[in-house]
Amino acid sequence: MTASEHAAHLAQLNVATLLHPLDDPRMAPFVEMLDPVNTAADGAQGFVWRLKEEGAADATALRPSGEDVIVNLTVWETQEALWDFTYRSGHLEVMRRRREWFERHVEAHLVLWWLPAGHLPTVDEALERLADLRANGPSPRAFTFASSYNSAEAAQYFQTAPQGQP
Repeated sequence: MTASEHAAHLAQLNVATLLHPLDDPRMAPFVEMLDPVNTAADGAQGFVWRLKEEGAADATALRPSGEDVIVNLTVWETQEALWDFTYRSGHLEVMRRRREWFERHVEAHLVLWWLPAGHLPTVDEALERLADLRANGPSPRAFTFASSYNSAEAAQYFQTAPQGQP
């Protein structure tokens, strides 16, 4: 984890439904990209943390949303750092080819939210944020790149939220 002067970090979860099992030859190009893309993320400006299965290089074996759904959970210092990695690095090639490996999404598959610097989100916490986005739409609690909120807006939202509301 990198040190940061930011009081809040940005967490992101995305889920993808596999068209084929990861050991299927049709998935080989995706599997071959995992290590280079993860290594690039680990070294990217503003990267803080990513979920990995214990003893593994990634989280592809974790299946908290079903046997055919993989998850990616990361934390970044800023939204700009996450955007740059997602759309201005080798990760973009994976995005361009995603239809070869994953089902088309019919509901939100990506969620962003602010958390205190130093806090590492759990998979359950991340899935709850995704469920909130799907049920209620974007808010400072759960949003997307297209409907984003900054950390100050999120802090204000949580300060004014009624007691007992997450």
